[in-house]
Amino acid sequence: MSFGRRRAAAPQGGASAAGPSTVAPTEEQAPIDGAAAVPLPLPYGEPGAPFDKKSPFYIGFVGGLGLLLAYWLFQALIGIGSVLMLVVVSFFLAAGLNPSVEFLERRGVRRSWACAFVISAALGTVALFIVAIVPVIADQIQALTDNAPIWLDELEKNQNVQDLNDEYEIVDKAKAFITDGDFIATLFGGALGFGLKIISALFNAFIIVVLTLYFLASLKTTTHAIYRLAPASRRDRVEKLGDKVIHNIGGYVSGAFVVAMCAGISSLIFLQFTEIREYAVALAFVVAVLDVIPMIGATLGAVIVCAIAFATDVKSGVAAVIFYVIYQQVENYVIYPRVMGRTVDLPGAVIVIAALVGTALLGVVGALLAIPAAAAVLLIIREVVIKQQDLR
Repeated sequence: MSFGRRRAAAPQGGASAAGPSTVAPTEEQAPIDGAAAVPLPLPYGEPGAPFDKKSPFYIGFVGGLGLLLAYWLFQALIGIGSVLMLVVVSFFLAAGLNPSVEFLERRGVRRSWACAFVISAALGTVALFIVAIVPVIADQIQALTDNAPIWLDELEKNQNVQDLNDEYEIVDKAKAFITDGDFIATLFGGALGFGLKIISALFNAFIIVVLTLYFLASLKTTTHAIYRLAPASRRDRVEKLGDKVIHNIGGYVSGAFVVAMCAGISSLIFLQFTEIREYAVALAFVVAVLDVIPMIGATLGAVIVCAIAFATDVKSGVAAVIFYVIYQQVENYVIYPRVMGRTVDLPGAVIVIAALVGTALLGVVGALLAIPAAAAVLLIIREVVIKQQDLR
């Protein structure tokens, strides 16, 4: 029995034990003839045990870093919130115009030419509206401003209003505010603030137009690039769900425009037969713009028109109330379901909740985006979450 150093086993493949070794000696072991291998000291000392990842200090430190990173990302999102809003609005507009582009594509038009035609038509419509309608609206708003003090005088004849005015000077302050020639500028913080608001609005409109054009031209490329982030086994399903969401968004935007146009045109026709026909274009425009806001927009527009109608002529006010009560029933139960039924299939309670949440988070823009977003979430829940639950 030998107590000397054990000889290494011969390598496989017939190599002799006396042949050269293929294993290089390490720092810890040095071959010493006739003696056991002695580990050499490391130049920087022995490494310690790995840090215990279950240590409370480790968990707290890493968790604190995670919280700080999350807070920094949250502040960064708040800082670029206005930019993100422009991007979201542009994407929604591109999705709304995409059905028109696809309509032209199905008839043999290349997508680039179809996008250029649709964008040109949309910008041309806006330009014609500005040239033809805005001067009329401006004149009628000026007429409303000039007649507002008269309506306030009529209100003062009411004893309750007169008592409130004697105590709080509400009517006097409103009359002074309206009759002041610079009251519009005052709303925006003076002449300088008004000018800056106009410049900011024009700049934002330009950015939205440019981003909408880019999104519309590269919508398929962008969405397919996003779909490729999904695993290959689920990519086809993700693509179908994503295309359905974009289709729903486009249908909602187009449908909201159609519903608003119906409200504006019907209001314009009705107001021509009332005593406030001289303000018909401006008031119909207000109704159409407010009708885009889900749930409450049509009511706000009707309240404005009815208030002006009552201040001008009681019979016109009563007629306006009757007309808008009937019209809202027609819009809610005939126009809106027919226009939106194929694209945004949501229960009434979900529409109300989504509109309220969107308004609380992002104001008017949030109200506009809330319903298609809710439809997208409901589609994902129905097709992904519930289907997975059914398989268990």
